[in-house]
Amino acid sequence: MNTLGVLILGMALAVALYMLAQRFALGFQAQRPADYADRTPQVDIREALNGPLLCEGVIYGPTGRVTSRFVADFDAHWDGNRGFMTERFRYDSGTEQTREWRLTLGNDGNIRAEADDLVGPGEGKQQGSAVHLNYRIRLPESAGGHTLDVNDWMYMVENGTIINRSQFRKFGIKVAELVATMRRKPA
Repeated sequence: MNTLGVLILGMALAVALYMLAQRFALGFQAQRPADYADRTPQVDIREALNGPLLCEGVIYGPTGRVTSRFVADFDAHWDGNRGFMTERFRYDSGTEQTREWRLTLGNDGNIRAEADDLVGPGEGKQQGSAVHLNYRIRLPESAGGHTLDVNDWMYMVENGTIINRSQFRKFGIKVAELVATMRRKPA
């Protein structure tokens, strides 16, 4: 084999190893909605994210320590495949934040998400017991005003509670992670 052949073979092997690492070795980022296609309970965001909801969670900083805790009230409603969800967050620092989501669910399970603090629309999919969204969010000036890439996963559990895990990245480096629950508000 000549030098060019060895170079091409080496490059092909490097690309294959990189793709395998992306899919299997990077854990959270390697998930795909199809990984949850056969899992139950099946999630339909028009039902799961509908009405008054209570959300409780924590945000971890880049070192893995909790940097913030929050409680939020969500109010969501759907008109066919178009959904609107208002989130009102109360952080342990005393700060409050409101976000209004505009969601569109396609018949194929694809999701388009918009909010005023997103940079362009977010995209995702609901499949099986999971919902996945990717979007870019612009933090408030009080939090630095940075734009972060968000990899957001929601998993439905048996009692109807949704467990949410999100990673926030800047230049590909994880800078924060969120873990929260979302459940129907008690009457």
